[in-house]
Amino acid sequence: MSVAPTSLAAALERGPLVLDGGLSNQLEAQGCDLSDELWSARLLADDPGQLEAAHTAYARAGARVLITGSYQATYEGFAHRGVGCEEATALLRRGVELARTGAERAAAERAAAGERDAEPVWVAASVGPYGAMLADGSEYRGRYGLSVAELARFHRPRIEALAAAGPDALALETVPDADEAAAMLSAVEGCGVPVWLSYSIAGETTRAGQPLRDAFALAAGVDQVIAVGVNCCAPGDADRAVEIAADTTGKPVVVYPNSGEEWDATARSWRGRATFDPGRVKAWRDAGARLIGGCCRVGPERIAELAALMRNH
Repeated sequence: MSVAPTSLAAALERGPLVLDGGLSNQLEAQGCDLSDELWSARLLADDPGQLEAAHTAYARAGARVLITGSYQATYEGFAHRGVGCEEATALLRRGVELARTGAERAAAERAAAGERDAEPVWVAASVGPYGAMLADGSEYRGRYGLSVAELARFHRPRIEALAAAGPDALALETVPDADEAAAMLSAVEGCGVPVWLSYSIAGETTRAGQPLRDAFALAAGVDQVIAVGVNCCAPGDADRAVEIAADTTGKPVVVYPNSGEEWDATARSWRGRATFDPGRVKAWRDAGARLIGGCCRVGPERIAELAALMRNH
């Protein structure tokens, strides 16, 4: 598998990069059933070609950083499906390979069409919060009743496996709780891969209720952290969060909110209207954002619009 010629951290020093959008909504658009507790991670074992196709769709749209399908992939979750430790490790590695292959397929298509000097694409391995494994919505609440040390022990094996797969970064994402962020930062120490830390928020606090300034400050002095920010939140909440992240840490900011629609857990459907506007990109970039994309319900079409805007500004 080919890798990007420069590090992601070095690329961020030169200017902002486009992230991909929501993996789950693209998989559903491709006809995948994600009702299983493993969510999109189930496809690592059952239909990896669908994940590769989704990554390709985002790379075609202009995403220059692809996030793997390992958000809900854990040793514990796989064990519940009868998947042993060795096979689970192979599936985590496969997630990184699929993203790289998807990027390469899109690049080959551009080359075949006569496009030259294609821009590189980086791969970030997703590390979701503890609550994602529980599959009960607790990743949007935090406060699991576990200590920082216990959470670090949970995260470390998966982080080690993903780091060994050779991603360009680890995406510590949708983190609802500053305590869990502290655990994840402890768990990545010594893994040899740069990380970004991205909280899920409500207003100017984490989902667990801690002030964002305090939550971001955890990463301020950590060299391994190449970006801090927010994801899987309302687009309006992201505006102020980008400013706080940049001011608190002095690091590049990562921002990839949801569409703005709300999930109705009882009806199991999305309600409300989409408020994700690629036009926000200028304000985010001016405030310090350097990794900009979308999360749930933000598909390739929106990422293509965002990429076009970033090219023209």
